[in-house]
Amino acid sequence: MTTANAEMLDKIKSGRGFIAALDQSGGSTPKALKGYGIGEDAFSNEEEMFALIHAMRSRIVTSPCFNGDKVIGAILFERTMDGEAGGKPVPALLWERGVVPFLKVDKGLEPEADGVQLMKPMPELDALCERAVAKGVFGTKMRSVINLANPAGIKAIARQQFAEAKRIAAHGLVPIIEPEINIKSPERDAADRLLLDALLAELDAWDGAPVMLKLSIPAKANLYAPLVDHPKVLRVVALSGGFARPEACAELAKNRGMIASFSRALLEDLRASMDDDAFDRSLGGAIDEIHAASVA
Repeated sequence: MTTANAEMLDKIKSGRGFIAALDQSGGSTPKALKGYGIGEDAFSNEEEMFALIHAMRSRIVTSPCFNGDKVIGAILFERTMDGEAGGKPVPALLWERGVVPFLKVDKGLEPEADGVQLMKPMPELDALCERAVAKGVFGTKMRSVINLANPAGIKAIARQQFAEAKRIAAHGLVPIIEPEINIKSPERDAADRLLLDALLAELDAWDGAPVMLKLSIPAKANLYAPLVDHPKVLRVVALSGGFARPEACAELAKNRGMIASFSRALLEDLRASMDDDAFDRSLGGAIDEIHAASVA
């Protein structure tokens, strides 16, 4: 393990803060831009769209308040990893600020079957992991979705996530396993419990370095305590899952040991039209609020 990787590992394991999710991909980018105050009439093709979202992310990661004091990690979209901010490659800039870089590696979701959406195949995963390692990235994130409390579907999600995690870990990267439970599911609590059992079973069989888990905030507070305390789990982080920031923070604070990995809830008050002072004030306020909930 390199010195930088050892320092990153320590930061993620024991840092008092949260992980920013800046990884909206092609499908979710127009919605993210709309929330930022940029409508679809502002771009005429994919390249222009990605240039606009990169400008937004660059503004975030170069803001004075975006540093390792409260933000211990950031999850990047592939194009963001390959891009520059502040005249430097984004992963290098982040780590210079004390923020550990992660990369979103999944290619989207399959249609729903057995109440879940598995990840699409990732034939280029090994090549992408090699590129990420070369750019100083510490870990990866991949997302699948659980809509119903279907035991077969939830077992299939856990099995697929850990199989891909094995491929990722072989490159020396730390995988974040994200089987998101839809917080609007009519079977949310039952799905939480089935997922806990499925993850514990996969962890029992896991023989690699510790992994990370990114989970929806459970309906019952502290349900995931056995995962937080598990020796094969480096950190358990929570997604906001559609909760607005005040509610996401309130729900997160009820769960010992879970820290935030918010996307929408982090960025919801930011607008392209803000001057730098207003932008930094708004982002700083969001960071303070999410940090407080993560260390509660």
